[in-house]
Amino acid sequence: MAGGIVALLDDIATLAKMAAASVDDVAAATGKASAKTVGVIVDDTAVTPQYLHGLKPERELPIIKRIARGSLINKLVIILPVALLLSQFAPWILPIILLFGGSYLAFEGMEKVWHKFHPSGDEEEKPAIASGPEAEDQVVKSAVTTDLILSAEIMIIALNEVASEGLIARTVILITVGFFITFLVYGVVALLVKLDDIGVALMKRPKESSQRLGARLVKAMPIILSAIGVIGTLAMLWVGGHIVVTSLAEVGFGYLADWSHAASSIAAGLGAFSSFVMWLVDTAFSLLVGVVIGSVLVTIAGGIHALRSPSK
Repeated sequence: MAGGIVALLDDIATLAKMAAASVDDVAAATGKASAKTVGVIVDDTAVTPQYLHGLKPERELPIIKRIARGSLINKLVIILPVALLLSQFAPWILPIILLFGGSYLAFEGMEKVWHKFHPSGDEEEKPAIASGPEAEDQVVKSAVTTDLILSAEIMIIALNEVASEGLIARTVILITVGFFITFLVYGVVALLVKLDDIGVALMKRPKESSQRLGARLVKAMPIILSAIGVIGTLAMLWVGGHIVVTSLAEVGFGYLADWSHAASSIAAGLGAFSSFVMWLVDTAFSLLVGVVIGSVLVTIAGGIHALRSPSK
């Protein structure tokens, strides 16, 4: 009897170890998949605050909460089932989808660069909200629609990183990624849009040190938002170029990947700094690919727009 109990306890301990190992594997895969989506995450964080322009301060957090809820629906209800079905029954199509997604990221990045240096008077202005439920509903709808595109890219990129896992593991990992990235993005957005309010509150405190900190926060806000926009654009070009390079290699066109590897391998003999320099060279190559592809697509889109526009 005692031997049976000991054997049972031993089996339970073995199962517990297997479960712990599975949790560790899922956590590691989730971290890896999330890291690959950094460019889209930064862009999502940079894009969202523009939809809050003109809102009353007390309505900002409730609207962010609604947008975050819509983002979760996008990821887990709309995108996840389609992505899992494709990965299960047509995995060959994922590199092709990623190729288009990476090209679109590069296009968006270069489009932002183009409009930065060539602003036009007929560009659509950022949403400005007066007040009222209908206006807020329109803000949420616009933000969630934009999020659908970014969320699709995030989930497909993450799925590609765990495509070799089983269906259940893939599902758990993607659900975890969806929750993690949504809370990360909209948590940061909430902090960003409230930094100036925090600064104003600090400026009202009696302590001089608090007042100075508050003034610095208020002054730094435009710089922080501008920096996020620049970082987001560079990240889009870098990640977009990297996705194109790796996706082309997966469908049999590995020339760009070979060139990238050859360029980065030059730094292999730099000792302690070799890994960092190799990563830097690889990143620069991906960024260059993103810039070239994005520029070509922006030029094509501009030509199509010119042909469709009525002559004045």
